[in-house]
Amino acid sequence: MEFTDEQITRYSRHILLPEIGGKGQKKIAKSRILIVGAGGLGSPAALYLAAAGVGTIGLIDSDVADLSNLQRQILHHTPDLGRPKVVSGKEKIQALNPDVSVVMYEDRLIAKNALELIRGYDVVIDGVDTFPAKFLINDACVFAEKPLVHGGILRFDGRVFTIIPKKSACYRCVFNHPPPPGLVASCQEAGVIGVLAGIIGTIQATEALKLVLGIGRPLTDRMLDFDARRTSFREIKTRRNPNCPLCGEHPTITELFDHEPESCAVKVMSDV
Repeated sequence: MEFTDEQITRYSRHILLPEIGGKGQKKIAKSRILIVGAGGLGSPAALYLAAAGVGTIGLIDSDVADLSNLQRQILHHTPDLGRPKVVSGKEKIQALNPDVSVVMYEDRLIAKNALELIRGYDVVIDGVDTFPAKFLINDACVFAEKPLVHGGILRFDGRVFTIIPKKSACYRCVFNHPPPPGLVASCQEAGVIGVLAGIIGTIQATEALKLVLGIGRPLTDRMLDFDARRTSFREIKTRRNPNCPLCGEHPTITELFDHEPESCAVKVMSDV
């Protein structure tokens, strides 16, 4: 593919970087990234990936924009209240960069459709806020052998880590299974500072671009935790668990299944 003069100008700050250049920008333009959840994390990730020139962004979300979303879900504006988030998100992405193709899935990611959707993309970004959904996304990415960038936020705390199936620790290597219902407070119950979604979602977008470009050191086998109150990051080392029920030496999970619904998906940091 050849860039137009307008595209060369649009992506000039990328092209100037030796690590990216014209070849790297073409990789970005050919890439397909699926964002599961067009909310707090998915919003900044989608906008920065669109600005970067990602060729195809998939958005899957079954929800509509609500007034309480607008404090952090920057894909959606006041006139979008009551509209499907995927429709609102597509409009904002293409207003920012018409080069980007947006595929909308006004649906929930469930065991029945997860593998088919994920197999069509190069990288998956986890922007959901429930533990069952996060485990399902992880399991589907391991089965499909697709890189996954996990993210989670709650109150003032956020977390990011990247999973490359068969090469690094997966979500179940660290957490094994979802917590019992009611053990962890939801965002609706405990709250979340809105700007935290921008910080964590943008780091997720950075990880996705690094994976597409094949540059840098991804957040594999390590979790990056962020405390907004102290403006501090800490890195927690992880490793593949040989007894992991999904990717271990003798897996017991051999097909996708849906867990019972539960709420917000960041454990307190002391639980790690």
